[in-house]
Amino acid sequence: MTREARFVTVDHAWSGGWSGRSLVRVTDDIDLLGPPRAVHAGLPHLPGTLLAPFTDSHVHLGLIDPTALASGGIARVDDLGWDPDEASLWPEHGRLDQRWPEVRVAGGLLCPPGGYPSRSEWAPDTAAVVVSNPAGARREVERMHDLGASFVKISLNSDAGPVFTDVTLRTIVDAATDRLLVPVAHVQGAGQARRALDAGVARLAHTPFSERLDDDLVERLAARTSWISTLDIHGHGRGGAVHDVAVANLARFRAAGGHVLYGTDLGNGDLPVGVNARELRALQRAGLDLEQLLHALTAGAELGGTGETGRAPSRATWIATPPPTSDPSAVASDWLATATVITPDTLLEKTT
Repeated sequence: MTREARFVTVDHAWSGGWSGRSLVRVTDDIDLLGPPRAVHAGLPHLPGTLLAPFTDSHVHLGLIDPTALASGGIARVDDLGWDPDEASLWPEHGRLDQRWPEVRVAGGLLCPPGGYPSRSEWAPDTAAVVVSNPAGARREVERMHDLGASFVKISLNSDAGPVFTDVTLRTIVDAATDRLLVPVAHVQGAGQARRALDAGVARLAHTPFSERLDDDLVERLAARTSWISTLDIHGHGRGGAVHDVAVANLARFRAAGGHVLYGTDLGNGDLPVGVNARELRALQRAGLDLEQLLHALTAGAELGGTGETGRAPSRATWIATPPPTSDPSAVASDWLATATVITPDTLLEKTT
């Protein structure tokens, strides 16, 4: 049963764009309504800044404590690879337990025999879903769909083993698209980004880092794919040659109009559980300003009920201070990293 609506005002709000003092309706969801009218004087007030829910578009929940994400400002996650049966339970956890983020999953990582991550130690053996031929590709995509996946994760890592033939790769992409699943590829190794593009992959799980992509390829990728950033996995704040290649590729992709999603590959090494200021600083080096960082962080979520689900979210992101006004881009990463997740209950608790 939906709780009775409560109304509060907030100093600042962002949901695809900035608004100043705003009216928020709180039921089981958090719905941004617009500027308050004079009749709303005296309503409870939430100080600071209310934002559309922040999303980490590349995590591995099996390697972290999901309940730790809320205090770090991450309200939604896309899990891009784990044991499919275990991962299939996580979206329901996210719906029922507000200590968890909202969760979408890929299930397992589809790979050829001997391909990545079948010989890796970072995930259970069952996370590698081995596909030997086109018939197997269609069968495994159907299995991920039946388990409730939103994505199909495709391994194209020629640095770590064999990769799919063009025919099998295209079959995976077509089968995923037919079932309205987003095909997401881990591309690593020379030429793999081009192969992903030619096969119709919609999203790259990482900014390409194995090689400097040529300008024509970057422009084609910008027109047809989105990239999840994951820049901080290269050096964990210390930079380095691979990090610099990834940042340079992302800068040209963004300049060509490409769609950038904030993602960290959380669980991969020493990464903060929550908004990663180092990732944001790397995105700034690739040319993203505060507004563009917010678009990358919110990934289509809105507070007004017009986002991907067609309704207002049950979680939002909140920062206790106003947005920076003096050279906001210079301090954007540090300000965003102070975010926490707010639910209808906690929002009402914080009002004055």
